Amino acid sequence: MSVVTHLGHLVGSAFADIGLDPSFGAVVPSQRPELAQFQCNGALAAAKSAGRPPHDIATDVIGRLSAEPTIGKVDIAGPGFINLTVTDDTLAAALEAMHSDDRLGIPVVDDPLTVVVDYAGPNVAKAMHVGHLRATIIGDSLARIMDVLGHRVIRDPHFGDWGFQMGLLIAELEDRHPDWPYFEDGAAGSYPEESPVTLDDLQEIYPHAAEKARQDESFATRAREATVQLQAGHPGHTALWRHMKGVSEQSQRADFSELGVEFDVWYGESDVHDRIGPMVDRLLESGVAEESEGALIVRVASEDDNREVPPLILTASSGGYLYSTTDLATIESRVRDLDADLVLYVVDNRQTDHFVQVFRAARLGGIAPESLRLEHIGFGTMNGGDGKPFRTRAGGVVRLSDLIDMVRTAAKERLDDAELAADYPEHEREAISAMVGLAALKFGDLINNRSSDYILDLDRFTSFEGKTGPYLQYAAVRMGSILRRAAAEGLVPGAIEPPGPDAERGLMLELAMLPEVVLRAAELRAPNHIADHAFTLAGRFNRFYDVCHILSETDETRRASWLGLVETCAASLRLLLSMLGIEVPERM
Repeated sequence: MSVVTHLGHLVGSAFADIGLDPSFGAVVPSQRPELAQFQCNGALAAAKSAGRPPHDIATDVIGRLSAEPTIGKVDIAGPGFINLTVTDDTLAAALEAMHSDDRLGIPVVDDPLTVVVDYAGPNVAKAMHVGHLRATIIGDSLARIMDVLGHRVIRDPHFGDWGFQMGLLIAELEDRHPDWPYFEDGAAGSYPEESPVTLDDLQEIYPHAAEKARQDESFATRAREATVQLQAGHPGHTALWRHMKGVSEQSQRADFSELGVEFDVWYGESDVHDRIGPMVDRLLESGVAEESEGALIVRVASEDDNREVPPLILTASSGGYLYSTTDLATIESRVRDLDADLVLYVVDNRQTDHFVQVFRAARLGGIAPESLRLEHIGFGTMNGGDGKPFRTRAGGVVRLSDLIDMVRTAAKERLDDAELAADYPEHEREAISAMVGLAALKFGDLINNRSSDYILDLDRFTSFEGKTGPYLQYAAVRMGSILRRAAAEGLVPGAIEPPGPDAERGLMLELAMLPEVVLRAAELRAPNHIADHAFTLAGRFNRFYDVCHILSETDETRRASWLGLVETCAASLRLLLSMLGIEVPERM
């Protein structure tokens, strides 16, 4: 049991003893660490319902805590804040419990959920670009956090492969290559095994076709017809679609691999196509769906809305399905095939209205049972120095692979500037540069509240000083180096003793917060809590290391205790970084 949980139980029981809800006993780190280590604000919250002054309530509570042996000091501050400080023996016991626990005191949830994390959102015909980065980084971190807590996590990039963009590509390719066999009507023919188009081809064709559709209504009509034909199983269109999907997916898998991101399934919109017809029929039969101007819609507005919420469109007047339709069918698939309890959609804030429509339609149509939790995990944009979405010098979209190369180059320059890894083999220096570059990119994103925009600043992000990923990697490497040097001298970590210097006590208190930090990050779907704790922990360790000369300490018991503290800190920091998707080199 963590220190915070232990104190919460004690203070909660004291509230219960005076006839109040034990939930008022929640304990948090003190906002005034010079006065106490922890605090409880429950007396102020309980005052109204209890009809008593908060100071009187707090006085009754601390009267029941004063004899508790694990509490060194308890008093009242201000109108009724309860300040708590644990004994050094209690703190040491808590840290030794973490030290001897493979999970570092992090609990496994009592009721594990099947959690589907939908993130990244790559599309056919498009190489991944910086616009996909935040979804991928945030989604991957949330999946890792949920996994640490013992949930069954299913990672799904949800490939965009079945909408109007496919019709645009098919119509444009037919204009350019009318002799290709894919455009013949009737029975399936003999189609080439190799793709006739590359991803670079598709990246040139798609924007041209999209602009052409805006200017030429007859072409737009043909593109819509091609979409409907594809969704109806036209053999040639299907064969061409498979080629386009294949070359796109190959590129995107490579990008994900470079980011150190993996998925448990690789589903796309097309995988639920067979569900859509029966689902739409059921929605019509139940009266949830209705016809409107040739389209099928679901009215999702509520009387409580303070703004207009348009209907969700199931099928366009052309008969084609929209991605809102495939999103509904995907929810059905996740319920029936994956037994999902919770689905997290990590998609930028601009899609908020879309998910309002989809979630409401899923509830109205009985597709999503009440037991299923559906959450849109929105986020802001990554911007350039001008405060606008990050782009190339020419104003174009930056490919994700190009951005990864940029951060690797910047990281290598930083390693050279700091004279780190200078004598290592070239292949090891390249590997370290890649790890440092990704750490810079990921931490630079995840340290921010996900709903906020932020500016990509490679100079700052790749620094080995300040609030950066490379700084944390270096701290973790230093901890590992201390432990290796100790082992080479025959020194081993021992049981953690009560702290001596304030720097040691501060490190122990920060380490003790790990379980609560992980639980809070999961509850709020907020990886920035993990990032903040990692940075604070590294700073606490550096102060401890400056004061406590571990390897030269002559008191064997104290030295072994300090090594145990280093071991616990190293394991904690590496775990925190792993939850951010950051790998730590063995050396620098």
